[in-house]
Amino acid sequence: MTRDDFVERHLPPESEQPEFLFTLPELQYPERLNAAEELLRGGAADAVAVVNDMGSWTYAEIDNFSGRIARYLVETCCIVPGERVLLRGPNCYTLFACWLGVLKAGGIVVATMPILRAGEIATIIDKAEIAHALVDSRFIGDFRDAEEQTRHLCSVTTYDGDHGQGNLENRTADLEPARPADTGRDDPALIAFTSGTTGIPKGCVHYHRDILAPCDTFAKHLLAPAPGQVWATSAPLAFTFGLGMTLMFPFRFGATAATFEKPGPDPLMDAITAHGVTHVATAPTAYKALLSHPKLDEALKTLDTCVSAGEHLPEATWHAWHERTGLALVDGIGSTELMHIFISASGDDIKAGSTGKAVPGYEATVLDENDRPMEKGEGRLAIKGPTGCRYLSDPRQADYVVDGWNVTGDTYVKDVEGYFWYRARSDDMIISSGYNIGAPEVENALLAHDAVAECAVIGVPCEERGQKVKAFIVPAPGHEPSDSLIDELKGFVKEKIAPYKYPREIEFRESLPKTATGKLRRIELRSGSGSGPSAV
Repeated sequence: MTRDDFVERHLPPESEQPEFLFTLPELQYPERLNAAEELLRGGAADAVAVVNDMGSWTYAEIDNFSGRIARYLVETCCIVPGERVLLRGPNCYTLFACWLGVLKAGGIVVATMPILRAGEIATIIDKAEIAHALVDSRFIGDFRDAEEQTRHLCSVTTYDGDHGQGNLENRTADLEPARPADTGRDDPALIAFTSGTTGIPKGCVHYHRDILAPCDTFAKHLLAPAPGQVWATSAPLAFTFGLGMTLMFPFRFGATAATFEKPGPDPLMDAITAHGVTHVATAPTAYKALLSHPKLDEALKTLDTCVSAGEHLPEATWHAWHERTGLALVDGIGSTELMHIFISASGDDIKAGSTGKAVPGYEATVLDENDRPMEKGEGRLAIKGPTGCRYLSDPRQADYVVDGWNVTGDTYVKDVEGYFWYRARSDDMIISSGYNIGAPEVENALLAHDAVAECAVIGVPCEERGQKVKAFIVPAPGHEPSDSLIDELKGFVKEKIAPYKYPREIEFRESLPKTATGKLRRIELRSGSGSGPSAV
């Protein structure tokens, strides 16, 4: 059978890839492996796989639907193994079926966040050379605008959320489900895009075995997954954190995924109480907001396990949640490059304020200034395990992988017991409410406005979000600082890039601090960031 080897040809050479470890028995996967088929084996045919406000669907139903989608992709869209299929839409049953269907067809999933704007979508289409797209019809507008900005053309089929009346649903209604493609455990299965400090998206390539590995390490050993549980998360499928907590983990162990579409504490709490959620995952800022939610007591009737990730969990938040609910938050750190969480602790192993220890199947250390692993002390966090960084045609691979270690860009302290204590990000990444925001991307958006001559963006402490985006702006000639200009700039950025990235605080300056060679000195902005002429 013909295979598209675009991804394989654009992987980093083996000498630049990390060392992979497969030390646990459960990580010894067969050579031929299709992750979608394996995930769907987790649940009984009549068990509920997905539930939301539109209804519920069994494992047999999603197996059938995803199989019909696979046949449609292969026979109608002419997708061949290895081709990339973009998904766009909020978490729902149909999106999950599409994700599984792409893998069953032998394709490579490229999921995108619903809040991305046209330019961001276009960049992903071009970098991954997308062959086809499955798009929720409610989110087709930005996708159509993106098509006009791309160098790479792709075909598209729309679906109608979970209403069942879209083009995809109609075109697959009478098809026989296709058998899962005969894929290998080391065949690429998905490309997860993330933004780094440069703001240029990095495509993280993961194989079929990489999808199963977090299930059989973090989920299995720390979360006690089992049939009958109901899992939910506020994170979209395009985040591998959300992918794991709301699809991979429940499906691998025969549980139920509860989905909801709108972000925020209220929709999350509504889903928990409406569907009897037992396992929830969200960012620390969300847990803080839920503490005063009027439905919290009702939610506690079913909640059993609460996972926090996406940003540092303050010790005060851990204690406040524990005192209010009696539940110990399971903290963890993961990355898109390594697929999911690799340091965590649960139950009696939890130490409030610490992220935890290396998850079974992984090794973790901190590197000194000469990139040498230390038994204890403060340094750059470094990880090895069954998953690891493989950037799609990106020179930043050499920065992330050092002597076989995945170096995450976080500074940690490792103590004598093997616990890891977060200190700070090692780069200019801003982490706000669990979202990673590259400062240069926000700067580029601001610089597109006529009123901005120069600008610099940093993250500043925020009690609500952990960090918030702050912009320092030198106005262009003819433009004066004003509250109306602040509002205009915020709205402008929301139209250029995903809205969550906009600067929540803006300070006007006559000039920006720079080195003798003209490079911006962010350190001076951070140390001197105060409350100047700004708005929040």
